[in-house]
Amino acid sequence: MTLNKQIILTALVLLFSIIFFGISDVDIALQDLFYNFQTNKWILSPYAEPYHFLLYYGIKRLLIAIAVMFLLALIFFRKSKIVREYRKGMVILVLSAIFVPAIASGLKSQTNMPCPRDEVHYGGLYPRTAVWQSYDKEFKLTHHKTKCWPAGHASGGFALLSLFFLFKKRGNKKIGLAIGLSVGWAMGLYKMIIGDHFLSHTVITMILAWLIILIIAKLINLTKL
Repeated sequence: MTLNKQIILTALVLLFSIIFFGISDVDIALQDLFYNFQTNKWILSPYAEPYHFLLYYGIKRLLIAIAVMFLLALIFFRKSKIVREYRKGMVILVLSAIFVPAIASGLKSQTNMPCPRDEVHYGGLYPRTAVWQSYDKEFKLTHHKTKCWPAGHASGGFALLSLFFLFKKRGNKKIGLAIGLSVGWAMGLYKMIIGDHFLSHTVITMILAWLIILIIAKLINLTKL
């Protein structure tokens, strides 16, 4: 499938997913498994170790280090044989590491969607809502803006889906996708278990990340790198 067709298909899947999760109760049904309604607490504390370090601060720093490593290789070792051979893939990976989290964070700041812990169903103040719906004027005046859709934290992990374009062999491309999916979902599931995100937030982020990566790959392929 060409990149153009992949971009169109991924955009359609993204739109379908947004509508599906907005009109269904899948999020609530799954999220209930992570919440103890007797103690009114999530089954895992947000600051419980070693999970907090491994799946929050630690993994974020590792992902930043990986992106910086590739960037430095592109700058200081640009004439080496291996960098010349994999230049396009490395550029796609670095740009993905920048733009996937940046776009996800930018959307979060605008959508005003609550985290699970913020919703009335889990003891919060916000009603259940879809991303295309808005709160009434009185509610917006008396409640702070929330920033929980899509999942910003997992976006860094899903940016590793760009490894697909770094490798050249089919088998290695599949491994690259597996790495991106594994890291992204590990980060996303952690945030779900501590009440920071619904399933839909992570699914939307995964699809959005792939769409951004495809667009970056398309643009890079148009260059003379």
